[in-house]
Amino acid sequence: MKTLEKLEILADAAKYDVSCSSSGSTRQAQKGQLGNAAKAGICHSWSDDGRCISLLKILLTNKCIYDCAYCVNRSSNDYPRAEFEPQEVIDLTINFYRRNYIEGLFLSSGVVRSPDYTMERLLEVVKRLRLEEGFNGYIHLKGIPGASDYLIEEAGKYVDRMSVNIELPKSSSLRLLAPQKKRKAMIEPMLLIKEKREAYGELTYKKRRESDFVPAGQSTQMIIGATGESDKSIIKISEALYNRIDMKRVYYSAYVPVSNHPAVVKRQAPPLGREHRLYQADWLLRYYDFKADEILTDEDPNLDLWVDPKAQWALRNMKFFPMEVNKVSFKALLRIPGIGNISARRIVKARRLNTLHYEDLKRLGVVLKRAKYFITVAGKYYGIGDVEPERIRHVLLEPPKGYQSQLSLFETNKEVFAQVSAPLKKTEPLVAQSSQPLLPSK
Repeated sequence: MKTLEKLEILADAAKYDVSCSSSGSTRQAQKGQLGNAAKAGICHSWSDDGRCISLLKILLTNKCIYDCAYCVNRSSNDYPRAEFEPQEVIDLTINFYRRNYIEGLFLSSGVVRSPDYTMERLLEVVKRLRLEEGFNGYIHLKGIPGASDYLIEEAGKYVDRMSVNIELPKSSSLRLLAPQKKRKAMIEPMLLIKEKREAYGELTYKKRRESDFVPAGQSTQMIIGATGESDKSIIKISEALYNRIDMKRVYYSAYVPVSNHPAVVKRQAPPLGREHRLYQADWLLRYYDFKADEILTDEDPNLDLWVDPKAQWALRNMKFFPMEVNKVSFKALLRIPGIGNISARRIVKARRLNTLHYEDLKRLGVVLKRAKYFITVAGKYYGIGDVEPERIRHVLLEPPKGYQSQLSLFETNKEVFAQVSAPLKKTEPLVAQSSQPLLPSK
């Protein structure tokens, strides 16, 4: 099979892996070498569905010894197979980079023969790119669960970011859909990467320059929608990964229906709306000082597909609202729907000089069409007559004046609006909480 044919197959197979990042590296250009991954050295380009397109994103092979029910590359799937030789990946990367098609490489792989054999071939690619070709561009490598610690550690010396996919939120789901895989084999390399990054951080500046170890950190990916976990359980797992493994980013991949396995949740299309809400909830964890137990509760364990997670939290906690923007703390401002990190900082800075008025907030970047229902400005409330949660939710869902909707697949848009603006029903978790902890206790 020709290299171009392999490229077509293996690039298409790689599209299901969404944890494709190109940021955070400090690897700078050096004389006599090719590429630069430091800050401005990487071009961030994103497709409409959120995938990064600045990297050559391919699999080393889509052959796999595992038969995971949620994966298009599972061994039982009747699917075109291909496998690159390490030199072919090296040649593609260098040639594409020199033609300015890419700014770096995202390399993953199915598991062929064994985890160690696959990891050895991945290591060969990145090591030869760095040492033989002098390639100094960005490299994001997928670690293979079950591979030896030595191979993971050695690969970490040559890549900018490494990720080990956690795949499914719960161990029980993994046992059901991928019985050949073990959660422990996924967590152990994550802990190893964290340990080595901490050890690297203790070195002197000169030694760090000589021995970078995964300078852009590690990430992971969870497939959501293939099994019946609640959104709360997913967010709780992400919180544990951020707090205990120092994860740079958790990616959520809406399950693409590729299997007829009886245990896989039946659906016609990927749950993209749910994926979007999970990313918003993840943002609250990382940048807005929310805890998972605040975003969702046992009584309300799933994200509202029609209202963003911060607004959902606010409507559930109207006892804190309305807040006076001239008096509340910075952390309290971050809890207000329509106020983000930048606008909150501007408010804190501006109110030191003068009392803010309603007209000032728009200039400071506040989204007033949401925020006005949760704030007072100089003692005055600009929302509707009261702060009853269901009424505010109804108003938040109303289209703006003059809005003309696109043609709907439903009979009437009024029927749709009546359905989504109705009071939410409390739902129970779709599956029981696993008795096994995600991470080993310290």
